Amino acid sequence: MALAFFVLAAGAVAATSTGQGELFSVASLVAFFTLALMEVVLGIDNVVFVAIIVDKLPKEQQALGRNLGLGLALVLRLGLLFGITWIMGLTNPIIEFPDFIKGKMGIALDDPGLSGKDLILIAGGLFLIYKATKEIFEKLEGEHHVVGQTGKAKLTMGSAIIQIILLDLVFSLDSVITAVGMVKHIEIMIAAMLVAVASMIAVAGSIQTFVNKHPSVKILALSFLNLIGVMLLAEGFHQHVNKGYIYSAMGFSLLVELLNMQFRKKHQPVVLNEPKPESLQQ
Repeated sequence: MALAFFVLAAGAVAATSTGQGELFSVASLVAFFTLALMEVVLGIDNVVFVAIIVDKLPKEQQALGRNLGLGLALVLRLGLLFGITWIMGLTNPIIEFPDFIKGKMGIALDDPGLSGKDLILIAGGLFLIYKATKEIFEKLEGEHHVVGQTGKAKLTMGSAIIQIILLDLVFSLDSVITAVGMVKHIEIMIAAMLVAVASMIAVAGSIQTFVNKHPSVKILALSFLNLIGVMLLAEGFHQHVNKGYIYSAMGFSLLVELLNMQFRKKHQPVVLNEPKPESLQQ
């Protein structure tokens, strides 16, 4: 499936090259590779969220759920890209801040108010904070659920896809706005998105396996999602947060955890609360 996306990406560029020499200029190629890299970076948190959600699906459905979730992310990105006029309209204010709230929250007095994009970011941030916090609690202090008795330990495919779509919408907005700001050819945007999603599909399985194999990394990943939720919430209220600081902190935390893992190799790892098959409970 990943290979098919790479082929489509190459075809998208090749098919549009006729009569558009500018599309294959050095500047365009640099823009393509830069945008593809940016899309991959922006998609990392999406991959982590999808990996954690599909982990609750039955084992035989996880690969399908993972690929379907990331495939839907691509569909949403392309749909939003072709609906760019609507996207730009989301920046128009629809809710104004009262002056006393502006003063308390440190918002500029001439701030126009909340737009449709802001409301989506706020809703997405709240959902991500709730979901990540709930997952952390369940892993550390929640009860051991027995699969087949309570029905709470595993998700259905439909429930998993709905959750993925809700967050894909938020992440896709960021992705599309970045693409429009960096590149002027829609063909390059499409090709870069195809390559980025293909890359995410190729590594998603390995990321899920690695996260599940190391409980401390799973908690760290959930903490990252919590942090991203707070960042989305802040940006929704027009409090700009430099993403470079966020990703640098994440990278440093992950590096420290990888070093700790090397020291803990000879010790028994911590076991998180995970769904147990009914047969093991009898």
